[in-house]
Amino acid sequence: MGNRKKLRLIIGFFKDKTSIIKATLSTKRHNRIQTAVIRATTRDASSSPSDECIAVILSYGHSSRLSAYTCIEALMDRLHTTENPFVSLKCLFMLHIIITKGSVILKDQLSVYPSLGARNFLNLSRFRDGSDPESWGLSSWVRWYAAIIEQNLSVSRFLDNQNVLSFSATNKDKEEKVLAVLSRDLLGEMDLLINFVAVISEAPDSLHLQRKNLIHEIVRLVSDDYRSIQREIFIRVVEIGGRIPSFSFSELTQLLGNLNRFESYKERLYLLFVNRNRNDSLWELVNKTKTKTIEMMKEKEEMKLLEMGTKNDSNELTRSGEVVDKVDAGHGFVWTRFD
Repeated sequence: MGNRKKLRLIIGFFKDKTSIIKATLSTKRHNRIQTAVIRATTRDASSSPSDECIAVILSYGHSSRLSAYTCIEALMDRLHTTENPFVSLKCLFMLHIIITKGSVILKDQLSVYPSLGARNFLNLSRFRDGSDPESWGLSSWVRWYAAIIEQNLSVSRFLDNQNVLSFSATNKDKEEKVLAVLSRDLLGEMDLLINFVAVISEAPDSLHLQRKNLIHEIVRLVSDDYRSIQREIFIRVVEIGGRIPSFSFSELTQLLGNLNRFESYKERLYLLFVNRNRNDSLWELVNKTKTKTIEMMKEKEEMKLLEMGTKNDSNELTRSGEVVDKVDAGHGFVWTRFD
């Protein structure tokens, strides 16, 4: 098995070298971009893309729109034609870097893909490499990481903000934006953000693979995403807390379900990020909001029962009055009031 793996690495190394040499000898700009993509996404398992390779890829977002389009297309072609988990993970890593650090032009070109496809537009939900145990384990990381990238783009597109998961905007700006959001839409945003947290929490059980430099760097980037999501959730929970008295019973039920779901991922997230991004203040806020929500639900339920009881009493009185009226009419009784 070991010799077979080494042979695959050697063959992969020469394939990359051949592609790079062929593209380097070409004078076409398209091939130069392909060369940069291959250099950033080699089959080498020892490390993540170098800072130099990352800088070259990002530079195509500062030239023409055609260069940006060609760069994204080359990354996507590389991602969808390889069967090597390291190449796939590096392609996804570069897409993640573009989302977090790329220019508006690069992000625009990348955003075209999810708008034309389904939720799993990267089409890696069935990625498998069973050539050896390590490749099999890494395949699960490919599937998970692709889902993270898809969620990242979906959340940003839904909230109409390409930098929703960055720290470029201040909390004050975000708070002011949330103030203008309708309650039903605010609950919808919470649902979307917690769905993202759910995907993050589904990281592969093979956490020991974090010892690999590439996986470690991937988890670090996802950790940054999660930290941003925490901030987005915190701002919305604070705003929701002030609106709870005006929520309908169904809205309160939806809110409580989301908060319970969010809490259910807590321990798994601690394990994944080794207690980084604990953000105890967020969990305390969630717990207090849950308590307030439950109290409001009880209050509304009691009011509903009281109204039903009052209505029933009123109906009984009405029915009694109808009976008396019929008796009076049938027997000609005349009721006299004595003061």
